[in-house]
Amino acid sequence: MSAFKNLPTAPVAEKRPVTDTRHGITRSDEYAWMRDGNWQAMFKDPSILDPAIRAHLDAENAYQAAALADTKELQKTLFAEMRGRIKEDDSSVPAPDGPWLYGVRYVTGGEQPRHFRIPREGGDEQITLNGDDEAEGKAYFRLAGSGHSPDHSRMIWGYDDKGSEFFTLKIRDLGAGADLSEQIENTGGGGAWSAGSDGFFYTAVDENHRPNKIFHHRIGSDQSEDRLIHEESDSGFFMSVHGSRLDDFVFITINDHETSECWVMPAGDAEAWPQLVAERETGVEYSLSEGGDVFFILTNADGAKDFKIMQAPVSAPQKDNWTEIVPHKPGRLILSVSAYRNHLVWMERENGLPRIVIRDRVSGDEHAIAFDEEAYALGFHGAMEYDTEVVRFSYSSMTTPSELYDYDMSTRARTLLKRDEVPSGHDPADYVTRRVMAPAKDGEEVPVTLLYRRDTPLNGSAPCLLYGYGSYGIAIPAGFNTNCLSLVDRGFVYAIAHIRGGKEKGFGWYDAGKREHKTNTFSDFIAAAQYLDQEKFTAHDRIVAQGGSAGGMLMGAVANMAPEAFGAVIAAVPFVDVLNTMLDDTLPLTPPEWPEWGNPILSPEDYRIIAGYSPYDNVSARAYPPILAVAGLTDPRVTYWEPAKWVARLREMSSSDAPVLFKINMEAGHAGASGRFQRLEEIAYEYAFALKVTGRV
Repeated sequence: MSAFKNLPTAPVAEKRPVTDTRHGITRSDEYAWMRDGNWQAMFKDPSILDPAIRAHLDAENAYQAAALADTKELQKTLFAEMRGRIKEDDSSVPAPDGPWLYGVRYVTGGEQPRHFRIPREGGDEQITLNGDDEAEGKAYFRLAGSGHSPDHSRMIWGYDDKGSEFFTLKIRDLGAGADLSEQIENTGGGGAWSAGSDGFFYTAVDENHRPNKIFHHRIGSDQSEDRLIHEESDSGFFMSVHGSRLDDFVFITINDHETSECWVMPAGDAEAWPQLVAERETGVEYSLSEGGDVFFILTNADGAKDFKIMQAPVSAPQKDNWTEIVPHKPGRLILSVSAYRNHLVWMERENGLPRIVIRDRVSGDEHAIAFDEEAYALGFHGAMEYDTEVVRFSYSSMTTPSELYDYDMSTRARTLLKRDEVPSGHDPADYVTRRVMAPAKDGEEVPVTLLYRRDTPLNGSAPCLLYGYGSYGIAIPAGFNTNCLSLVDRGFVYAIAHIRGGKEKGFGWYDAGKREHKTNTFSDFIAAAQYLDQEKFTAHDRIVAQGGSAGGMLMGAVANMAPEAFGAVIAAVPFVDVLNTMLDDTLPLTPPEWPEWGNPILSPEDYRIIAGYSPYDNVSARAYPPILAVAGLTDPRVTYWEPAKWVARLREMSSSDAPVLFKINMEAGHAGASGRFQRLEEIAYEYAFALKVTGRV
């Protein structure tokens, strides 16, 4: 492509073909050697990476650096702009819990959060955890969730310093401001306190990064003495533990992408054993929220595809004792439920838009919190306390910075607590946000959210960044994003395609984009691109497609299916070697992912379906546009060798002269750089690529 001139020779990966025969079908993988044979140990100690693999990855990094060398100053400018839109010394509004108000803040120049608390009746602030201090001297550092004990004397906190998501837990004495000597290794991060504040429950992660055991740790003991509470033998299921709002119960949740099972035990008796609520039943999901003497159960049981809310007594929570309180309504997807002494609150989505509904638990009266904009995003923060009339939520749109409100559930009074500042300035009137509907090939309408400057010409000349995900039922919110303003202010149309595979239009929207229907996700995204071209929001060769993780798989698929529909592709931590990954049950996420994609080990039909779209397996002699892949070496979710192999095969097969670039962070995992400003550098890099390929440098 003309934007790239005088490039050095791209790395050429050695071919070492490995054949595999399944269900009578033989494939050859010439780049399988890029997977380190000792990958489990390498995730914990990256220095042991096979030297030949390291040399190849270093060559890829050198090539991409040379290809984008002329954007270095632009990257600095973009970084400065994005950083300038962040209030560096920002703080959350502290949330009440018992005698304290708990919050998180950042300081000017700081990369990591600082947790603090303030006496509720007034007094000096106490820093409970300084993330910058803990991260000092580490190339990578990520905090896990922290949680204070019921008596407010201690907190659990966790960290990962390699990007591999094996978290170490520590216990901090909040009175002394220091950690206890004991620590817990190889956990999922976070935990649930015992009611007596003398211990906590946590999830252990095995060598394949699967959370398969729940332990109880008693303060003052060694990890080897921890009591095994529950073990999951099926490698296809995730497991987690959390406490209730009243600190009365501990919930163990076991789930894959379509089935769940819950166990409950009293938080005040660490010697008790968990009690099963309802046995797992394929395709049935449920979750519990404590409401005093009852549990509220959110479930899709008995054909409630978009979920309903049930209740059961805490003394007998089994399914035979469930009674319906909020019925199933097709097309209204209930997302979550929270219980307080006098009210029940749930988040739902209908016609693609979220809303918060509040019910008086005595009278049964219901009302929804109303919003006016055409497209917006909501976040329900709830409250730490059970006995409260006030809950907290956030609101934003593509043009409106996030606003945080306290909402009185009885009086319906809404109190603005905070509006996010944009220090460099932001006038919503300068921008337009719209939601349009792109016709899919089968007649469905695909919602697309747009943001552009009011003075942007809509005559086909504007470049466009089109983002998509479309997997796991995840709905992409139409919320405020200060980073994308660096593109929009340079004339871009920023677009989000709410394609099938998400739940923007209900659970059916998700079902229609998974397993045997997965190609709907890809064709929806292509339809969105074609619609934007036809309606002159942009032109096909000025569209930069972007997606990450499963959205990176989307990028690989649409590049194979319709490379002519896009001017360039950005694939972050892309899940592109789908068939090989789903055939390898030793990989961390493979067994739990089978309900999402299918099990090609057992099912010939699943094998053929996945083989039909797996990006790596479908690279062919086509004129691919410029492609940028970004990954992390210690990523346990999408392993580094997936994009490494994909890039090598693309470079070999493409009939165009457009470059295929691969940047791999040798000191990070799935989430990329861990600091808030380090992450901006990665976004600036991707945006510089988008600006370069569209001629806006």
